Order: sequence, then C-alpha cells, then structure tokens
Amino acid sequence: MSATRSTAPGATRTCPHCRATVLERAVKCPQCQKHLRFDPNANTKTVETVSPFRVEGTIQPPDGETWEYNLLVVVRNAKGEEVARQLVEVGALPPGEQRTFALAVEVLPSSRR
Repeated sequence: MSATRSTAPGATRTCPHCRATVLERAVKCPQCQKHLRFDPNANTKTVETVSPFRVEGTIQPPDGETWEYNLLVVVRNAKGEEVARQLVEVGALPPGEQRTFALAVEVLPSSRR
C-alpha cells in the first residue's frame, strides 16, 4: 500500500509558511522555497519541469523623472476569459534607479498517484 495520497491534477492547498496557493502534490513551496511535507524519496526521484514561457525586462525612468509602476499578472483561458488576476507589486522608481522583472511559467506532467 502506498503512503502517498491520490490527488486530482491541479488540486491546490495553502502553504502554511507564506499562505500562497500551491499545488497539493508540491514538496516545496515555489514562493517561499520551504518544505511542505516530508518525502523520503525526494533525493531519488526527479520531476522534470519545463519552462515553455519566460520573459525578462528592465525599466529605468528617463533622467529627472520618477516613475510609479504596477506589476500585474493576468491569466486567460483559450476563450480569452480571465481566469486569474494578481497585483504582485507596486512601487516608484526615482531617477537613476532601475527594476528588472522576470516572469516564468513552469509546467510539469500531472500524474495521478
């Protein structure tokens, strides 16, 4: 008998450390990087993740200007309907400062256990 629970693909739970919503089968939280559950086979098995989408960019206001910014992530389904919308960060950039933003989508095969 297996000690692991069977979960539906895409099932989620809340990280007890940072309160982020994570996949139920995650061993480690992708946001805070803390362990969520003990997995005795964590060192012997590897789950291949693929990043089919990654973009990175840097913004810097022109000399003498201060920019305010909103970092917003929007996810849409195939019909163009908004599935999720999250304001991640807001801030201001004084002259001479810059910010670099990176967005990556990691995918892994869903496996029913």
